[in-house]
Amino acid sequence: MAEIATMTWDVIVIGTGIGGGSVGRRLTELGLKVLFLEKGPDLGDAKVPGLAIDQTDPESRMAVGAWPKQISARLDGKWCEIDGMIGSNVGGTSAFYAATLERPERHDLDNAEHLPHPTGGWPVGFEEMRPWFEMAERYYEISGESDPLDPVPANLPAPPRALPKSDIDLMADLVRSGMHPYQTHMAARFVPGCENCFGRRCHRRCKMDGRSAGVLPAMESGRATLIDRCNVSRIEADATGVQSLICNRDGETVTLKAHRYVLAGGGLGSPSLMLRSRNEYWPEGLGNRNDMVGRNLMFHLSEIIAIWAGRGRGEPVASRSISMRDLYFMNGERLGTVQSMGLTAGYGEILHVLHNRFDTSALRKLRPLRVGLRLPARIATTMLGHAKLFVGVLEDLPYATNRLVPDPTDEDRFVFHYDISDELRRRRAIFREKMRAAFRPHKALFMAATPQLNFAHPCGTLRYGDDPASSVLDRDCRVHGLDNLYVTDSSFMPTSNGVNPSLTIAANALRVADRIAESMRPRLAAAESLG
Repeated sequence: MAEIATMTWDVIVIGTGIGGGSVGRRLTELGLKVLFLEKGPDLGDAKVPGLAIDQTDPESRMAVGAWPKQISARLDGKWCEIDGMIGSNVGGTSAFYAATLERPERHDLDNAEHLPHPTGGWPVGFEEMRPWFEMAERYYEISGESDPLDPVPANLPAPPRALPKSDIDLMADLVRSGMHPYQTHMAARFVPGCENCFGRRCHRRCKMDGRSAGVLPAMESGRATLIDRCNVSRIEADATGVQSLICNRDGETVTLKAHRYVLAGGGLGSPSLMLRSRNEYWPEGLGNRNDMVGRNLMFHLSEIIAIWAGRGRGEPVASRSISMRDLYFMNGERLGTVQSMGLTAGYGEILHVLHNRFDTSALRKLRPLRVGLRLPARIATTMLGHAKLFVGVLEDLPYATNRLVPDPTDEDRFVFHYDISDELRRRRAIFREKMRAAFRPHKALFMAATPQLNFAHPCGTLRYGDDPASSVLDRDCRVHGLDNLYVTDSSFMPTSNGVNPSLTIAANALRVADRIAESMRPRLAAAESLG
């Protein structure tokens, strides 16, 4: 660590998830020397247990790659503690993701006229982003089928996968009912047993994530160095640029320097670090002269529905195979994608849903009736068998009042305020109605009655744009007012779109890497002429 602290790196990347791993790999391919800093451990290819649902001990959480503290949130005015599935390990949250990487739609990036209020939109349009989407699909070895509704289908680098009979039958049913299903775009090298790693950490590198598709190839180039268990406590900056990072590792405090810095700590971690890095030049926090850092927090709403496709048509298999975008944008409403989750539902899951509905009903005080729900759950399972679970990814939209509010006494404690807007509730009702209609005539059951935010998808807290008054980053994702600090995680997104954000994060990180390399070419050319 002491030797590393004496060096001035080309680029230091803070965070090793999708955004950090992708930008670091691309920078090394462009000839730059990169230092990766990761707060959590490098778990390598070790097989580690999953996070216990009631685990709150910071050291125990970090040992399995999870963020050390749960999240404190004020949701619709009520305080609660939640586990947002935020990763803290080499690979970040992507170590646990479901590896579903899909492009947003053209209208997502090209205009903002369907939003409830002006946002400034996306300064970089779909066509400009297309080469980076294609590059990200190659980096992450995406397999699947083209969306039949896409006027310019993606040319995926990996061939489609073999599907179980139950999925083939259900896709045929959806086509007959007028839907347009296709094979989900997945970032994985499929080997026997790898289907079990989606939604959990993979120790065999079959799932392509920030580590396997980003950090490891960068390290293999010989131009990258990784320091794990390294906490960046502060970014030191003057009026125009970052001077250094203050980091702690194993009780030792060091100062690290580079020509360029990339912040990729996630939609909650990156704005938290910027707000903590106050000084005389930036009394409200880095990039926060217009009080925009941490605002416009978005997630996605997850609408989970169980579908019974009928017995005798192939036993339901837990596979993430089917996607459809028929409901993505309907009659001017921004809705989202519907995808199979790779999970099945039986007696226990049905009983859980019935209990939840009972507990929010007018009968909830009549507790003996709750026990009687076991019978209808058992009858439903006997008659219908196991169901496939599908999730609707409903787009969330930005509101300045939904924001990160860091705990000044605990840098590991993320705190945010979030209120579900009336327009989101209205779109949710439309989405649920359309989802149920899409699967007719099959039996269906929504798995929750109340809105379910996907806390693993925080985004928008450092939005990029052309106007510094309404954005934190410029179109190159460089912080307004700081000439050498860039951001490549989900916080850059002006809107959340109706798909998982991972591919968009990766594509943007690759784009930003090229911008950083372009800005450093004069310095690199001078160094080459001297040596």
